[in-house]
Amino acid sequence: MMRALVTGGSGAIGGAIATALAAAGHHVYVHASGQLERAAATAAAIAGGGGSAEAVRFDVTNQAETALALKTLLAAGPIQILINNAGIHDDAVMPGMRPEQWSRVIDVSLNGFFNVTQPLLLPMIRTRWGRIVNISSVAAIAGNRGQTNYAAAKAGLHGATRSLALELASRGITVNTVAPGIIASPMSAGTFPDDAIARLVPMKRAGRPEEVADLVAFLASARAGYISGQVISINGGMI
Repeated sequence: MMRALVTGGSGAIGGAIATALAAAGHHVYVHASGQLERAAATAAAIAGGGGSAEAVRFDVTNQAETALALKTLLAAGPIQILINNAGIHDDAVMPGMRPEQWSRVIDVSLNGFFNVTQPLLLPMIRTRWGRIVNISSVAAIAGNRGQTNYAAAKAGLHGATRSLALELASRGITVNTVAPGIIASPMSAGTFPDDAIARLVPMKRAGRPEEVADLVAFLASARAGYISGQVISINGGMI
């Protein structure tokens, strides 16, 4: 049984990914920062369905706290599947954006990626097998008004994905990014009413978290061993 870590596992997409990875037979650490109870509920649901999971809490922007938490997890063995899903929105058009809005969004998505990924690499390399999947957004590819900070943070993951994939290719480790479009969730419900979805998405519907999770689970499997350094969109034909 391989061990997987899903950051941002307390959200709709993260929870669906954790569930899919557990269904594939992995032990899943469902991460949360401020909503541990939601991560714990996901872990409990997985366990109730016969899977193996537990909730963990740490702030991905706090390097020392993250390092300590990961050291504890690594004491039980290497983590060979890492899903970097943690991210936040703090939207504003650039002329009115506060510096802290820029910094916080960058800190969670981009610095959080480094803080979580870097400590896990050497233990993963020693196993000669690993899967790293970063969760981005259509905003990083097409841009989106009011999300310069979010688009910049997620686009940074695209460059990191390609570079890290090159570094790890000979070690049996793949690195890819999945870029969802509009996905049904409590967060998107107030932002994208049905008429907006019909206008923006050629398929005329929002995606389901489970559809994103299925793609991520495939990329995290042995079947995807020759796919690396890619940014794969899942957006109903938006671009």
